Amino acid sequence: MAMAAMVACQKEHAPFNYRGLAFSLPVTQFVDSMQARGFAVDSAASDSGNTVVLANAAEHYRVLAAFKGEELLVVQETYNLSTNDSTRQMWQQIHDGLEKELDAWPDCPVLKDDHKEANFDTGDGIISVLLENTYTPTLTVRYTKKSGQ
Repeated sequence: MAMAAMVACQKEHAPFNYRGLAFSLPVTQFVDSMQARGFAVDSAASDSGNTVVLANAAEHYRVLAAFKGEELLVVQETYNLSTNDSTRQMWQQIHDGLEKELDAWPDCPVLKDDHKEANFDTGDGIISVLLENTYTPTLTVRYTKKSGQ
């Protein structure tokens, strides 16, 4: 009986990742993988020493990856949506999808109509879904690796 309980507690934990790409990948390999998915580097928006911005015309978001050396630290999706209603709807879809995928409830320090924040703690990283509809509709999803991981 004790052995069964011990095995159940050793549930397999997937490493922190961005859409299936592990944060342990070197930045060059991460960028190569994103390019294989149809994203192109926006060199005008990238800073070769700290960030790289990737875009794909078929997607409604751009991806910014922040790094130090070859270590990936943060990946942020910024959605290009035209109305506050569309950002609210997309926020809810992403929020609900992450709840189901991670089987976890987020910490939601702000839940107003035009400003919402949901933070999912995955153990070795945080996924934040942020809605800030002030002057322009803004929706971001940020994957942040916890330091020391």
